[in-house]
Amino acid sequence: MAKLYFKYGAMGSSKSAQALITKFNYEELGMRVWLIKPSVDTRDGADVIKSRIGLSACAQVITPEQDLIEEYRRAGKHDVIISDEAQFFTPEQIDQLRFLVDEDDLPVLCFGLRTDFLTHFFPGARRLMELADSITEIKTVCACGRKATVNARIDADGRIVTSGGQILLGGNDSYIAMCHRCWKKKIREQNRDAGNR
Repeated sequence: MAKLYFKYGAMGSSKSAQALITKFNYEELGMRVWLIKPSVDTRDGADVIKSRIGLSACAQVITPEQDLIEEYRRAGKHDVIISDEAQFFTPEQIDQLRFLVDEDDLPVLCFGLRTDFLTHFFPGARRLMELADSITEIKTVCACGRKATVNARIDADGRIVTSGGQILLGGNDSYIAMCHRCWKKKIREQNRDAGNR
């Protein structure tokens, strides 16, 4: 029986690498993989999924207006759907992936972030948390050694950013994975330093 999987982790937890390794494993068994990604993720090229360790593959780009059921029907028969950056899909698109699991008995593996730089759910991630049959955290660590859960946005000077739009594409130059304790401590220190100027 097929399932909807959500595999989430903080920035730098190798989500894209795991998505691409999973694709390879299915294809090695002769199975057809429909690899997809949201159009908002243009960091490595519009139709490219690339990991920090150098793995990459072309994916079908999905815009917020597209119906994933219709797009899947157009793409032809596949054995599995794998999505990277699934947090950027709309809640309606997550519902459509759920439909494909239920009605087509098609496994769907979604990799992505759970929360933004202010620890708020992305709408697509929230819907995945509500609908997924299997939810797995891909763990990474903070510089202090604790488990990292916060995708801290940083500016050019390495200061924690606490305002701005939910989506800002970037890698190690824009984000750092931190534990909640270190994130809050760093913000308090920044605020104290700003008050002493």
